[in-house]
Amino acid sequence: MSDAPAATAPPPAPERRIRINGRVSLDTAEIEERFLRASGPGGQNVNKVETAVQLRFDAARSPSLPEDVRARLIALAGKRVTRAGVLVITAQTHRSQERNRAEALERLVELIRQACIVPRTRRPTRPTRASKERRLEGKAHRAGVKAMRRTRPEAE
Repeated sequence: MSDAPAATAPPPAPERRIRINGRVSLDTAEIEERFLRASGPGGQNVNKVETAVQLRFDAARSPSLPEDVRARLIALAGKRVTRAGVLVITAQTHRSQERNRAEALERLVELIRQACIVPRTRRPTRPTRASKERRLEGKAHRAGVKAMRRTRPEAE
């Protein structure tokens, strides 16, 4: 036997894609994270450690998103999208950086999942003849009730 250490398998590579649904998955390289100091309670920790996470995702230029999903995502995100089409999500509720990262990523994934749902198109319908008649009968009945409440000159 030689004195050389036995070759071990390299550790598995970290997952490069985040699966949204069967049709859409994101490359982790498309997501940019910035860490900043969180506001609010936290004692001395809040002044020293950058626990808040600002997650940035360029939705307008992402090759992972189909065009229809991209449009719905930008509409759903509202004020969280910059003019350049970059979606910004900030998480700072937890005291640890790792938990804030996980929360921000989960919020991004959930937003994209909602954007993947194709809304049903509304088909206008007409009221039925019976429903029109019921409405008119109700109006006539109500008018009769109100007419009965009016004061009438008494015949003497």
